[in-house]
Amino acid sequence: MPNYLAVAEQITREAGAILREGYGRVVAVEHKGTIDLVTEFDRRSEAHILAALRAAFPDHAVNAEESGQNSVVSEYQWLIDPLDGTTNFAHGFPVFAVSLGLAQRGRLLVGVVYDPLRDELYAAEAGRGATLNGRSIGVSTQADLSQSLLATGFPYDVRTNPHNNFAEFVNFHLRAQAVRRAGAAALDCTWVAAGRLDGYWELRTKAWDVGAGALIVREAGGRITTAAGEADFLGRDSIVASNGKIHEQMLRVLREGERAPRP
Repeated sequence: MPNYLAVAEQITREAGAILREGYGRVVAVEHKGTIDLVTEFDRRSEAHILAALRAAFPDHAVNAEESGQNSVVSEYQWLIDPLDGTTNFAHGFPVFAVSLGLAQRGRLLVGVVYDPLRDELYAAEAGRGATLNGRSIGVSTQADLSQSLLATGFPYDVRTNPHNNFAEFVNFHLRAQAVRRAGAAALDCTWVAAGRLDGYWELRTKAWDVGAGALIVREAGGRITTAAGEADFLGRDSIVASNGKIHEQMLRVLREGERAPRP
């Protein structure tokens, strides 16, 4: 069996080097939407990843943020975010990553997220645990939502779509210790896996945003569902990642909104 994890780790490090070299040197910024950006380094990173995957696994399908899905029909599909945190990157805000996941018939097998500025490589293989730069990591032990540090994000059409996560943000802020919004979904997941965050939720996510990070959370001992509590989250429009201990409390806030109990 091919060593998918080793190949994914190498490719994400190479793509991360492209981003690290380009950080602070963005010249060409395009708008996919009012506030949805893409830079020349998104495209360079994705081109490198796609070329490397074609060379290693020519019969695999891919689903990439900038170029979409290829025409290959395969039980294996790579989920590619060449630059998670493009807005941060374009503004020189130092929070962004490369995310690369592999699913087989919808089941996540491998997940790798690389933070090039901190040289932090998060990796997981189904059934084999999660690591940060080769060392095992695990989720936090916090069991009380009111003492938990959470993270979230907002969709790109936040100005026009009422399903924008604003109400949920307020409801969690009133019930958790604090909520952070760093702007990189893959890193939010890995920080849950490493115990830096106790939980993370977001609405209207894409598979390439959270696929790799979600597997890393699971393999670190955490729990992943949709906002409705469904275990089958991949390809759905929401995600909740947690240490497992506060998961039901988070789902209750999402379900009950303002009616959910406060500390």
